[in-house]
Amino acid sequence: MGTGKRGLTTTAVTVVCAVTILATPGTTFASPSPAPSPTASPSTAPSPPPNKDLEAVHKKLEQLYHAAAVATDAYNAAEEKAKEQSTEIVKLAQKIVQGQRKLDELKDRAGATARAQYRTGGLPPEAQLMLSDDPQQFLSGAGRVLQGQRATKGLIGDMTRTQQDLKEYAKDASAQWEKLETGRKAKAAAKKKIKQQIKAAEKLESRLEKQEKERLAELEREAAYKAQTAWLDTGILKEISGKASAQGKKAVMFASAQIGKPYEWGAEGPDTFDCSGLTSQAWAAAGRPVPRTSQEQWKQLRHIEVQDMRPGDLIIYFDDASHVGMYVGDGAIVHAPRPGRTVTVAGAGSMPILGVVRPDA
Repeated sequence: MGTGKRGLTTTAVTVVCAVTILATPGTTFASPSPAPSPTASPSTAPSPPPNKDLEAVHKKLEQLYHAAAVATDAYNAAEEKAKEQSTEIVKLAQKIVQGQRKLDELKDRAGATARAQYRTGGLPPEAQLMLSDDPQQFLSGAGRVLQGQRATKGLIGDMTRTQQDLKEYAKDASAQWEKLETGRKAKAAAKKKIKQQIKAAEKLESRLEKQEKERLAELEREAAYKAQTAWLDTGILKEISGKASAQGKKAVMFASAQIGKPYEWGAEGPDTFDCSGLTSQAWAAAGRPVPRTSQEQWKQLRHIEVQDMRPGDLIIYFDDASHVGMYVGDGAIVHAPRPGRTVTVAGAGSMPILGVVRPDA
C-alpha cells in the first residue's frame, strides 16, 4: 500500500474510532478514572487547586478565545473584501486604459477632419457646393454633406460618451480605493484585537502550575462531554439519518485529512487552519466554493433543521456565528477549535448550536 493510501487509512481509522466513542447513545462522557498511583504521604502531597478558582479561569479563557474568534471572523471578512476591491480596481484601471485609447483615437479622427477643412480653405461643405457650376456634383455632394454631418455628430457623441465613461471609471476607482483603505483599517483593528485576546489568554494560562493546567484541561473535557451527553440524551441522533452527497463525501475526506494540523487565525491551509478556513477549503476541494467566514456561511448558505443534517453540512455555533465545524456523521464534527489546539474530532453538541447550513443544497 502506498504512503498516500496509508495516510488516508490512518485518518479514516482515527475518525471512525473517535466518532464511535462520541456517538454511543449510552455513553455519559464522564471523565475517565485516573490510573492508580502510589499513595503520597499527607505531608508531601500537593494540595489540589480549588475548583472554583479554576472554573473562573476556564470561564475567562473561554471569553478571551471567543472574543479572538469574533475578531478573526472580522479579520477574514475584511481580507475577503480587500481581495474583491483590489480585483475591481484592476478591472476599472483596465477600462480607464481602454477608454483613454479610444478617446485618443477619436481625437485623432477629429483632428484629421479639422485639417481637411483647413486644406479646403476653411469653407463648410455647404458653401463649397453652392459655388459649384456642376448640378450633378451638387446633388451627389449633398448626400456626402449629410453623411459628413452625421459622422461629425457621431464622432462628437462618441467623444462625449467616452469622456463621461472615463470620469465614471475614475470615480468608481476612487470609491474602491476608499473602501480598500477602510477595510485595511478594519483588518488592522481586528488583528490587534486578536493578538490582545490571545496574549491575555496565554498570560493567564502561563500563571498556572502543571497540576492546575492538567485540571483545567480536565474541566474543559468535562464541559464538552456534559454538553455532548445532554445533546445525545435528547434522542437527536436517532432522527439524523441523512447520507452524504458525492460532494459532501469529498468535503469530509478533505477536512478529516487535516486532523492534527495546528489552528492559526486567518489561515486557510495547507499547514494551518482557522475554523472557517478549514470548512471553506474543504468545500472548495469538493468543487463547491462557500463564503470564507462562519458568519457569512450562516448568512448565505441554506439553513436546514438539525435532524435533517448529513455529513458535509456545516454546524454554526454560538449566537454570533463565530465558530463552525463540519458534521462527519454519528454525532461528531471535525473542526479547528482555537489557538493552541489542532484540527480534531469533537462532539457535534459539545458547543451551543446556532444552526446548520448546507453548501450543496
